[in-house]
Amino acid sequence: MESAMNRNPEEILPRRSKLSPAKRALLEKRLRGKVEPNSRLEDVIPRRSSSTPAPLSFAQQRLWFLNQLDPDNISYNEHGAIQLTGSLDVASLEQSLNQIVQRHDALRTTFEMVEGQPIQVIHPNLTLTLPVVNLCQLPEPEQKREVQRLTTEQSQQPFDLVQGPLLRWMLLQLGQQEYILLFTVHHIVFDGWSIGVLFREITTLYEAFSTGKPSPLPELPIQYADFASWQQQWLQGEVLDAQLAYWKQQLENLPMLQFPTDLPRPAVQTFRGARRYVVLPKVLSEKLKILSQQEGVTLFMTLLATFKILLHYYTEQDDIVIGTDVANRNRVEIEGLIGFFVNQLVLRTDLSGNPTFRELLGRVRDVTVGAYAHQELPFEKLVEVLNPERTLSLQPLFQVKCVLRNTQIKPLDLLGLSARFLQSETQSAKFDLLLNLEDTEQGLISQWEYKTNLFDAATITQILEHFETLLNTVVSQATVRLNTLKEILSEAEKQKREVKKQELQEARLQKFKKVKRKAIESDLA
Repeated sequence: MESAMNRNPEEILPRRSKLSPAKRALLEKRLRGKVEPNSRLEDVIPRRSSSTPAPLSFAQQRLWFLNQLDPDNISYNEHGAIQLTGSLDVASLEQSLNQIVQRHDALRTTFEMVEGQPIQVIHPNLTLTLPVVNLCQLPEPEQKREVQRLTTEQSQQPFDLVQGPLLRWMLLQLGQQEYILLFTVHHIVFDGWSIGVLFREITTLYEAFSTGKPSPLPELPIQYADFASWQQQWLQGEVLDAQLAYWKQQLENLPMLQFPTDLPRPAVQTFRGARRYVVLPKVLSEKLKILSQQEGVTLFMTLLATFKILLHYYTEQDDIVIGTDVANRNRVEIEGLIGFFVNQLVLRTDLSGNPTFRELLGRVRDVTVGAYAHQELPFEKLVEVLNPERTLSLQPLFQVKCVLRNTQIKPLDLLGLSARFLQSETQSAKFDLLLNLEDTEQGLISQWEYKTNLFDAATITQILEHFETLLNTVVSQATVRLNTLKEILSEAEKQKREVKKQELQEARLQKFKKVKRKAIESDLA
């Protein structure tokens, strides 16, 4: 069958009017060259029959299972805080939020067991109140403490997947035109991409409602439950076999990363955590992009190769296994949905043979490209098939993760208001160590999330300093070998210890002089 890419667009136009909204969108995307030619209009995800229970997606199945083991686990609470400055129409904001809840079935979903299997229960209606907490009368220091308390309370309260709802909002009023909007939602119905969808729709709806207009948003072609039902049917037979064949070969005899910890690993993992934020200099970010372009790799591959050198330095292992995320939004119908689509990939790289950084980049590129080509196998299905030895003390397959977000989420742009994200502190961590990187106009922002029952804050400081040292080295020396990079880190660590030793000696000397001076003054008295 001749593909639409090879036809005259004018021949397609009469057929376009007969297509569903989703198929029209797919066709238009193909004509712009954004869809692979071998994809078919018939592959569009259909709406499921509303008379049958909605299954969970593979990703949801894992989170549901983890929730059964530990219902009070808050590590899958996705939360944020947005500062709003200006004249806010609270009623229009609340109306906008509820319109989004009504528009996206995922936000009205809870989970129940039916005949031994979990299912999605999609409630036809859900209206949430936007609570407003007035803190205007509090003195500034007390106001800040109350904001922190409410933010922590809002983000760390567990969700009940059976009772719901699985999202909550709160508006803190700090002054006549100063607000903070808090939101928390369970990961089982939400992911990072969903934040962008949420903010775009709030922006559009708030402008309409605050000016007395109806919602201008078109009907969604499908809902998340349609995707989940389609995924369960699609991932079978040859499709499943082809995906599994690659991953079974790639992950055969998978080692565990032996990262040294400051504290012994508990028999049952906890999810207590903390974060450190560091902005890498803009000039370094630009040099990394230039290097990536010269070597024919992406910025993520360059950062990943450097991160793997860091892990090699600490573990002394040549076989380095970590995880990463992919948005998994590779179908036009699901790009505008709120839901849990993100998938995890296992990236395994061989660092043996003392390679140059350039050689290592080639290895990382090959592994990453192969993983991307087989990204549609859900991580949960991979764990099920590989069936690694399970332990309550570890995440399966990998315990360290690296993610780059290079498409910035546009902040809320509400009519008559300025808005900005506020960095939120966390007291939870899903992995031993998670490096989140974001490419911004200010430079690369690195966020290091770690388990506090494994690592001391001082160790994380040393790790992030070593990472920046490596980045500064490889941008100017692409042919530097792995052993040389390890020596550079060892020398930097040695110099830092020497500086600390001198500082300690100086502190002791000053203390001695102070004591001696007091003794002399006492004798003179």
